[in-house]
Amino acid sequence: MKPKNGTEQTDRELFRQAIGDVRPLQHDRIKPYKKRPKAIPRQTEISEQRVTQDMMSDDYEAADVETGEELYFARDGIQSKLIRKLKRGQYRLDAELDLHGLNVEAARRAISEFLELCRREDLRCVRIIHGKGLSSRHKGPVLKNMVNRWLRQRKEVLAFTSTLPQHGGTGAIYVLLKRARKAV
Repeated sequence: MKPKNGTEQTDRELFRQAIGDVRPLQHDRIKPYKKRPKAIPRQTEISEQRVTQDMMSDDYEAADVETGEELYFARDGIQSKLIRKLKRGQYRLDAELDLHGLNVEAARRAISEFLELCRREDLRCVRIIHGKGLSSRHKGPVLKNMVNRWLRQRKEVLAFTSTLPQHGGTGAIYVLLKRARKAV
């Protein structure tokens, strides 16, 4: 093919001269950017956690629960079949928290952090060992009463009940938690 202007060089040759020495690309496509992960509202989570901790009331009366008394709580609408299964210890325990040796403030922090971890890990049934309060003498079971009160205030707690004797009896509870909502 001859150029129209009468020269012997073709358009291809002229183009090559104009652009100089080049190397061909390895790939002919640009890799698409990875999707950015969804933003995690960390400050909102921290604020909600603080509010939840503040909501966990310390109002305490020694006569609330006796040492050997069983604990039980279920939110409205929870099926009795689930409660029976929980009382019988038929759920697989996903995690455990032992509060032995902690004071009230440390126990409150430990429960709050534990429940937050359970929410993140989407754990369904856990055991919290609060003790029977035998060493509290005349005060009665302090931590047992506080755990009973705190867990009732937590929206992720669907139900709880004292454990079977082999899992701690009235010194521990099984806690049934809400399932975490998965982002689609």
